Amino acid sequence: MQNQFFHLFSDIKTKEIAPGYFSKLIHTNSNTINFIEVKAGISLPMHKHVHEQSSFVLEGKFELTVDGIPQVLDPGMFAIIPSNIVHGGTAVTDCKLIDIFSPAREDYKLL
Repeated sequence: MQNQFFHLFSDIKTKEIAPGYFSKLIHTNSNTINFIEVKAGISLPMHKHVHEQSSFVLEGKFELTVDGIPQVLDPGMFAIIPSNIVHGGTAVTDCKLIDIFSPAREDYKLL
């Protein structure tokens, strides 16, 4: 099933966007939506990018540090990370996450 409006999530190939971060990526004209699975203990180094990022935990706990402020996120919390703010984190438990980037991540389209 693929047409202009409806798609199957199972048709999206999983890609390792960083060591231990396995993603299914959806790109629109203005956003990239990143569905991520990560095992406990895996870290993403501190970094920044021009994209505004909204981060959500669907399952598990993820410690996210934004601009030097650490916070453990669980399914009841989310973070909004402005453009060019340093951030990174570590999966406290096995996690399922969603990150939404605006504008769309052209670099992720090349993966």
